[in-house]
Amino acid sequence: MADARHVISLRDLDDSDLARLVRRAGEIAVDPDAASRQAPLRGRVIGVYFTKTSTRTRTSFTTGALRLGADVITYGPGDLQLNTGESLGDTARVLGGMLDGLVIRTAGDPGEMRLLAEHCPAVVNAMSADEHPTQALADLATLRSRFGRLDGLRLLYAGEGNNTAAALALALPRFPGTEIEFRTPRGYGLAPEVLAEAQALAGRYGSRAVERHDMESLPTAVDVVYTTRWNTTGTSKADPLWRRDFEPFQVNAGVMARCPGALFMHDLPAHRGEEVTAEVLDGPASIAFEQARFKLHSAMAVLEWCLAR
Repeated sequence: MADARHVISLRDLDDSDLARLVRRAGEIAVDPDAASRQAPLRGRVIGVYFTKTSTRTRTSFTTGALRLGADVITYGPGDLQLNTGESLGDTARVLGGMLDGLVIRTAGDPGEMRLLAEHCPAVVNAMSADEHPTQALADLATLRSRFGRLDGLRLLYAGEGNNTAAALALALPRFPGTEIEFRTPRGYGLAPEVLAEAQALAGRYGSRAVERHDMESLPTAVDVVYTTRWNTTGTSKADPLWRRDFEPFQVNAGVMARCPGALFMHDLPAHRGEEVTAEVLDGPASIAFEQARFKLHSAMAVLEWCLAR
């Protein structure tokens, strides 16, 4: 399919594509049955290859593909001949000759997805070690649904500068007037090149992106407080005492009281009592499970954009 498109990094999407995907996810959320009735992916076959655990992302892309009319083949970490020594290039050539699209999660080098994209008609990054682009798309769609806009929104992120944080850093500053402040433990912040890119975007679009390594003097005028689990899926930390560095960054009632009126978001899975207390996650300000439902809507928007033209 010469006209298929990839979503490997948010860097690959221009402003109109990013806005279109977020808008389309919101349209699907309002009337999910409409996209299903049209079945724009009827006759397509989508591979879903996850080398790491997943609940929301794998379910959203599998369900989304089926609702759009596609057939789905799923692969686990031990299913492909990569495990017996076949090269990734050979695997890519085979899959590209049989599939219309491939949704992949890996903790490896994102360059692997680029190699797959050389042979597969449409490749979607469902999380790599450095970026979780479809999570950011779901997050932006959730925010737009809640606030009616993205321009001017203010977000406080507390926790590890992981792949979800990187995706937010590469996405939100592209909307004018937005502010995103990262509070991360020292040594566990955003990759320097990601922070530099976020700040360059902020300069270009009239937004703001900053990072600090403490929880003092929190901004009070924020619309959303966001956190993620401290131990990102598929990763481990070298320091056995790493939790002591993270404990001050827990989102609890005290943090939310310092940000009056803010909503709470979490990309899930959550560990109550670690990065967030049950009082916050299950409280009235939390939209974490609404945010999780938007994973399906954004997955459908991505699959449509990649394959339904």
